Amino acid sequence: MKVLVVAPHPDDEVLGCGGSIARHVATGDDVDVLVATRGMPELYSDEGVAHVREEAKRAHAKLGVAQTHFRDFPAPALDTVPRYQLAEAVASVIREVGAECLYIPHHGDIHSDHFHLYHAALVAARPLSHCPVRRILVYETISETEWAPPLADSVFYPTVFVDISEYLDQKLDAMACFESQVQPPPSARSLRTIESLARYRGATISCDAAEGFMLVREIVK
Repeated sequence: MKVLVVAPHPDDEVLGCGGSIARHVATGDDVDVLVATRGMPELYSDEGVAHVREEAKRAHAKLGVAQTHFRDFPAPALDTVPRYQLAEAVASVIREVGAECLYIPHHGDIHSDHFHLYHAALVAARPLSHCPVRRILVYETISETEWAPPLADSVFYPTVFVDISEYLDQKLDAMACFESQVQPPPSARSLRTIESLARYRGATISCDAAEGFMLVREIVK
């Protein structure tokens, strides 16, 4: 299977589905990651952007990612980008890798970049005859998803659970590569908190650790 993980910012993909990425790779699937943004110059230096991207490359190497695709849309300002441009950027990578399975951020996340990339990815993956995508899963990003308002259309309701018991350590090792992002407990971005969420999702399905997703669409042929 060809898998594409669409991330608004470096580390979202590891937080949301790092264990599932490792599991895909272990079972023979090819996984690519698209990181859609770079920090705006007035907020992030070129050196800082380069440093975080190097952290991402190291994290992806630990997970077995085949290729990381960086794009330069402004963060945190995807609301200023015409939606068709963002959708075409995602679609071009979908076509390039022949992605059959797509992981995308949750539309209800408190960070608006996640909302805009979610919608752009759905446009890019419309079930037209030329689109290879057959499955779309929405991931949760701790420190963004759980801070959304408690409204029905903003809450993350996992409907698909992936057992990552054998891959949790690999996910944590990958996240540890983001030294600029990881914080000590009780921060939501601490390794302890990330592990706690995986243990909780695992307890939901009676396994040691899991990641939860919302299924948008699955096409079975």
